[in-house]
Amino acid sequence: SGPLINLQEIIRLNSDEATKSIAAQNGPNNNQIAVARILKAYYFWHMTDRWGPLPYSQALAGRENFKPTYDTQEAIYNDLFKELKEASAQITAGAIKGDFLLGGNMNRWKTFANSMRLVMALRLSEVLPEKAKTEFASAFNDGVISSNDQNVVYTFLGDQNNDNPWEDRFETRLDFTVSKPMVDLLLSVNDPRLPVFADKAVLTQQYVGMPYGLEQGPAGAIPNGQVSFLGTALRQQTSPGYVMTYAQMQFSLAEGARRGWITGDPATFYNKGIEASFKQYGVFNQAAYDAYIAQPSVKYAPAKGLEQIITQKWVALFLNGYEAWAEWRRTSFPTLTPPAKTISPSGIIPLRQGYPTTERDLNGANYNAALQVFGGKDDLDGRLWWDK
Repeated sequence: SGPLINLQEIIRLNSDEATKSIAAQNGPNNNQIAVARILKAYYFWHMTDRWGPLPYSQALAGRENFKPTYDTQEAIYNDLFKELKEASAQITAGAIKGDFLLGGNMNRWKTFANSMRLVMALRLSEVLPEKAKTEFASAFNDGVISSNDQNVVYTFLGDQNNDNPWEDRFETRLDFTVSKPMVDLLLSVNDPRLPVFADKAVLTQQYVGMPYGLEQGPAGAIPNGQVSFLGTALRQQTSPGYVMTYAQMQFSLAEGARRGWITGDPATFYNKGIEASFKQYGVFNQAAYDAYIAQPSVKYAPAKGLEQIITQKWVALFLNGYEAWAEWRRTSFPTLTPPAKTISPSGIIPLRQGYPTTERDLNGANYNAALQVFGGKDDLDGRLWWDK
């Protein structure tokens, strides 16, 4: 009802003979359509990795179809690969107007689409490894983000209507702390990103992460001054919003090289990923970096290479929680332990999100059919198609 409908309308206005000439005032029709297709793919990819099967092929029809059927996650992935390739192929010369993300640079939209395909291919590593290999190599050969200058970043503004939402969260109250697993990991390796990710606890002047699963009420209370809140640098009005980054690409390439999907040294990609993340957050110092990657727990070791790659990727994806969650579900790295007390009856870390109750109430037959892949249950324990 929001962004996806808007993107669909952009495609319609640039395709309809009655409106395409007017729409072309904002740039070539094909380029506007391509950008809308790429962004639609991004949204649907994000959504299917949260919920699983979705209304997809019959979605966005408005009043023509209020009860769309659900497509399987495999079918959605297959079509998203197609959409991203076709969208890139239809891009022609000429910038577009009103592009807040990539400034109308169509080459960067191609790179963004290829980078998405690369990460999407990794999702299939355990369920369709041969297809994953083919799609990964294809995306890599077509060209992915290759420097921090090419990071896909949403630029927030210094005004109340368009500022970084983290700044808004801290205007009137303190609610968002940095997790204990993250803080403990960064402390264990003297990670220079920690002062950016977190502020010191006011009362102790130490970095202290918040544990999960605390009991409500006095028994589980922790004073604000005893834990670390989200770093001040990340919650300014104009703090950048990272969508996809060079560091993420380098860790993805490290895994691809480790699996033999592309040529190259996994350790080199891995180290470049760490370097890219340090530079992204403005903490790179050559001597400190050299000492960091030489630590036994950080230095790349082939025997535990996947764990190291994904753990560093998990850190680099800070504030991109859904993406980090997807990597953890796919690989089980880093090792995370559920809290002692959980709301979920199973007691495990959630593997998906439940569908909105509006789907149950307004599209019940298709909703119930979709749930069969989860044994008929709409809970947090159902494994997605690629989560093996």
